[in-house]
Amino acid sequence: MRRKIPSTTALSAFESAARHQSFTKAAEELSVTQSAVCRQIAVLEQMLGVKLFRRTKRGVTVTDAGLGYARSVRARLDEVERDTLELMAHGGQGTSLDIAAVPTFATQWLLPRLVEFKRAHPHIAVNLTPQTRPFLFDDTALDAAIYAGRANWPGTEGCFLMRENLIAVASPKLIAPRKALKAAQLARLPLLQQTTRPYAWRDWFQSQGLEVDNDMAGPRLELFSMLAKAAILGMGVSLIPKFLVEDELASGVLVQVVRHAYLSDRSYYLIYPESKADRPALAVFRSWLEAQARQYREPLGLG
Repeated sequence: MRRKIPSTTALSAFESAARHQSFTKAAEELSVTQSAVCRQIAVLEQMLGVKLFRRTKRGVTVTDAGLGYARSVRARLDEVERDTLELMAHGGQGTSLDIAAVPTFATQWLLPRLVEFKRAHPHIAVNLTPQTRPFLFDDTALDAAIYAGRANWPGTEGCFLMRENLIAVASPKLIAPRKALKAAQLARLPLLQQTTRPYAWRDWFQSQGLEVDNDMAGPRLELFSMLAKAAILGMGVSLIPKFLVEDELASGVLVQVVRHAYLSDRSYYLIYPESKADRPALAVFRSWLEAQARQYREPLGLG
């Protein structure tokens, strides 16, 4: 039976026009004429029996039906592009995984370990995309995400990796000649704040039975990598998961200024769509990643 599927040319023209809200910009992106884009979309609308755009003197706007269809088409075209690039890259051998990950975790913790994964599984390529907030897998070509927070994303399954163990770190020059401080003494130092976690320092102090007036004051930075760099430069004290600054602590460019570790209310999870749970490459990666993370749970009694 013949499939009722539009041509990829028509779908590409529609997706580009919907994204730009312009036939002209779509034509420029696809290196074709505006009339060619108009023809492809007209053919698509005729086939579907649905208006995808409203034409006005000021230009075009996507209809409600067009918005939903554009989202689905974009995801499918991304999948086709990914599969094509994968086939070209591997010559028909092996497979790849597209993983979203919080940036500092990916750079500081995951990437150094991927060398071992690649050695053990040479036919599985792991592609990483930075992502700090939840998203809908249906809108992307991503296979999974490593996320710090809750794992209750709709239509997904989650694999627990580890809890977040926050420590206070600073340049040793900031507290010299002292090697460490008491928690209350930090109130006299600049406290570097994470933009997305305004109460992090307050929770850390309260875990030690302390209340500090300026616990929410200080420069605000979004990523742990930024907080680590700012601390190294002597700008203040940062709260960072210990497993993200292991190298900096070992080299001495950062020191743990207070001997107190605080398990925050956030945990790291590998999250993936239910529809991909049985994908062999993902199952291999999930098993490997969980084993790596388990080493960071057991010393804290969380295994």
